[in-house]
Amino acid sequence: MKPLSPTGPTASAEAVAAAFDAGRLRQARQLALKTKQDVAAAIGVSPAAVGQYESGSFAPRPEHIEKLATFLRVPVGYFAAGRPQARLESAGVFFRSLRATAAKQRNKAISYAEHVWELANALESHVRFPPVDIPGFAGGEIAPGTFSTDPATAAQQLRAAWSLGDGPIPQMLRLVEAKGIITVLVPMVETEVARIDAFSTTSLGRPLMILSPDRADDVYRHRFSIAHELGHIILHGGRTSGTLDLEREADRFAAEFLTPARMLDAELESRLDMNHVLTMSNRWGVQPSSIVLRSRELGKISEASARRGYIRLHQMAVTVEPVAKFPGEQPLLLSRAVELASEVGITIPTLAAELAWTPAHLRLMLGESDTRPQLSIVP
Repeated sequence: MKPLSPTGPTASAEAVAAAFDAGRLRQARQLALKTKQDVAAAIGVSPAAVGQYESGSFAPRPEHIEKLATFLRVPVGYFAAGRPQARLESAGVFFRSLRATAAKQRNKAISYAEHVWELANALESHVRFPPVDIPGFAGGEIAPGTFSTDPATAAQQLRAAWSLGDGPIPQMLRLVEAKGIITVLVPMVETEVARIDAFSTTSLGRPLMILSPDRADDVYRHRFSIAHELGHIILHGGRTSGTLDLEREADRFAAEFLTPARMLDAELESRLDMNHVLTMSNRWGVQPSSIVLRSRELGKISEASARRGYIRLHQMAVTVEPVAKFPGEQPLLLSRAVELASEVGITIPTLAAELAWTPAHLRLMLGESDTRPQLSIVP
């Protein structure tokens, strides 16, 4: 009889224990927002034993493999070695809201990014993705000297390289996908990670952005987040994330990329008129507060006028447009790749089996909700 694959949907706990991958336990635990103590209590071992499992000192027994799979909601075969795997370090991931996120939240997000890479890697064996179209980019980094170290100048250089001119960018997310940057828009539904609304990395070869609408479902803020993460990709490859100066540089890049100073200077008025601010906001696809800020930065209004403008905007309760209303601001690359793969027989269930995921998890990675009815056997 042919032995069962340790990563297949019918993998046995015995086969998985013999091919146990310590990194997979760490990854599954972080995705589930569980501590080693949580895992230890669930499977009936000590926290030290869980630490030894994750360090690779020894593998769990088959009965513990089954309990791990149940507790962490992954197939038994998930813990087996043999599948392509990414490993990200926190220093290589840029979180827009770093100061508001705890280590456990960041670890979940990092494991999530690793899964996005695994999905893209699996799909690229069946579907050809667009090449990364960023000047100087190769092997996960941009050649030194390709872009200016000044964020605004770098934004101008990228606009020129992509032939965007000086006008508004109609579809920010569709633009970065067309340039070969993988993006996913997936709600971090647990309250523990609701503060994470955007992060990016170039550490996995192809640039990756993960966005969530949960914190503020505002399409203009969403567009700025995309431009902010693009700034990290252009400016900060190879640098350690987490410092406030890098976040400010990414903000400056985003502001210039979305609203070029040369054009904005000609359109802004020297008197702060809120109707004009709202018109400019809609024209350029940025939040009204960004127009006020740019007016101050370009010397059109004083600091005091800007403060009054922010207060006035708060009082006006400006309508926020949700991301879901704008197809061009929602990811398409991965879901379209899945559709193409299905034409050659690579369906969501077969792809999930290849990755040792559940189909529900794969749908979540694609930004889809699993709307199938929840059924159970009547006792």
